[in-house]
Amino acid sequence: MEWIMADPGQVEAEGDFYCATRDVFQARYEKMIREMFSADIDGSYVVSAIAGEIGNNSFDHNIGNWPDVPGVFFCYDISDGKTKVVLADRGRGILETLKKIKPELENDEEALRTAFTEKISGRAPENRGNGLKFVRENVKNQKMHLTFFSGSAKAELNEEMKIGKNENDMRGCLAIIES
Repeated sequence: MEWIMADPGQVEAEGDFYCATRDVFQARYEKMIREMFSADIDGSYVVSAIAGEIGNNSFDHNIGNWPDVPGVFFCYDISDGKTKVVLADRGRGILETLKKIKPELENDEEALRTAFTEKISGRAPENRGNGLKFVRENVKNQKMHLTFFSGSAKAELNEEMKIGKNENDMRGCLAIIES
């Protein structure tokens, strides 16, 4: 939360958790997968697929449009048979991304609901838009928990999806995956 909410001049754009480019993210992501399988974590395939989808979205939907600091904050903890993954970007956020193809979206809550329930992509006309639906279904099916923030909205996903206001208005997205 500190990283995503920091003033642009105060963002730590280096270190073990910052991935400035997709190749750095990919290398750290693959390391996480190896560690999850070494620890014999239940649902490793699903957790890694969800983390990969969200992390890749950060790069796919912001390339050439990063408002200040490009890249992704990516950290994880594997212990006691459980995994917690945190991904954050200081990109445009879901609303600004989806408004290009669905201009009638009025707020961040509508944008999050749309992103998790409709086949829609901010990369139109490419035939994409299943990623966050895949995330929602697998979080539900695997009895995981995902907290996802974008702008002034917050989504809580487990067996249900609840979308409401976020107490902090933020640029970009923050995802916390727990299995």
